[in-house]
Amino acid sequence: MSDKGFTYKSHGTNNYGNHYCARDYGNNSNAYHYSNTDGSYYYSNPDGSTYYNNGNGGSTYTSPSGYKYSSGYSSSSGYGSSPSNSGSSK
Repeated sequence: MSDKGFTYKSHGTNNYGNHYCARDYGNNSNAYHYSNTDGSYYYSNPDGSTYYNNGNGGSTYTSPSGYKYSSGYSSSSGYGSSPSNSGSSK
């Protein structure tokens, strides 16, 4: 484990020019992110939450429990600007 609290598992650029990075935080706690050539990016965090930004002002955060919050999307995109719980029930 580095002094940053994680070690790099892999990183680089894929065939489409998109950057990726995977990190190991120990105790089965992993994370990764993608930065895409279209300006969008996606983070999967060690706590199980995710964050997506489409590069055009729209973003979606999903909590570890599946609670979603989206903002910046037009109403025609199917995403609202207020919180919603679209996680599946178990």
